[in-house]
Amino acid sequence: MLIIDGKEVLTTLQELVDPEHNALLLIDLQNDYVMPGGFSDKQGSETSAARQMVPQVKQVLEAARRHGVLRIHVQMTSYANSLSDSPASLRMQLLHMSYESNKPFKGLTRRCIENSWGWQIVEELTPLPDEIVIRKHRSSAFMGTDLDMMLRSNGIQTVTIAGVVTQGCVMATAKHAQLLDYYPVLLRDCIASHKATCHDAALLIMSSSMDIADSREVLDIWRSNRSAER
Repeated sequence: MLIIDGKEVLTTLQELVDPEHNALLLIDLQNDYVMPGGFSDKQGSETSAARQMVPQVKQVLEAARRHGVLRIHVQMTSYANSLSDSPASLRMQLLHMSYESNKPFKGLTRRCIENSWGWQIVEELTPLPDEIVIRKHRSSAFMGTDLDMMLRSNGIQTVTIAGVVTQGCVMATAKHAQLLDYYPVLLRDCIASHKATCHDAALLIMSSSMDIADSREVLDIWRSNRSAER
């Protein structure tokens, strides 16, 4: 820790992920983005990276439960007939599907429609009854939700982030967290995208101003903290 102009600044990973002031954010780990037959799979996107990281995310989630880290599941939620989508957000979806204006529009493939199978969080990461679930309608988990209030109510300074997709909702949430004066920590092996080039580019951009760590490093710190308390 450094004292800069009278302000305490956390500077080590051990300080940042201390369970006393750290929350684990699990971003959009839902069937539509991860599982075969979901939205991303039907769009022809590569979802294997997301599926392959689920066991590691589960390990982190279970460790967070053991060590008293606040757990927050973030769930992308859409309503039928685009009731939750603005024209600008619909334009973003068109860009994601590589729509070309000189070709006939065949409609959007809907994703994460509330209460559908695709909207549900993958089975391995099902929230416990006492865990917070934040429903969001935009890329950032802070936009239009009570996430900020939940974090501040529980004395959280750091958000440790896992989920999908790297260049989308993960990066939007991490940057928004930073702008709200939280310390973001990205778990390198618990974040995935359907495009390897976008994943790598997003991690490179975020690494210039945020902490990125392997989950093993964080798990070791949590275990050492518990041992020191005994």
